[in-house]
Amino acid sequence: MSNQVVYLGTGRRKASVARVRLVPGTGAVKVNNREGSEYFQLIPNYIQTLKAPLETLGLENEYDIIVNAHGGGLTGQSDAVKLGVARALCQLDPDNRQPLKAEGYLTRDPRAKERKKYGLRKARKAPQFSKR
Repeated sequence: MSNQVVYLGTGRRKASVARVRLVPGTGAVKVNNREGSEYFQLIPNYIQTLKAPLETLGLENEYDIIVNAHGGGLTGQSDAVKLGVARALCQLDPDNRQPLKAEGYLTRDPRAKERKKYGLRKARKAPQFSKR
């Protein structure tokens, strides 16, 4: 077993959970043992989103991102990875917390699907009302 330094962070968004490891490297992204661009279907927005905390600190080519993500869809997972990366960077150096907090990368997005209520068709959609 190598004595390489690993920084851990967990991110959540909607139904997605991402366990993130930051390892010193060249800036490669691996999600669920697949290349990041392959996993996120070559949509550059998702890759930019999860690398944003590293770019804020100027560390985008110094650490590899290794992710185990499950639940939800690609948008939720990429945002969960972003939060996990930001938390791992705070573990790396406590001084990183200030710029990441200012950019909003350490804030957990609380929005999630609202539950369905009885008597309704969906969370808020009611059957059509007729007076007569």
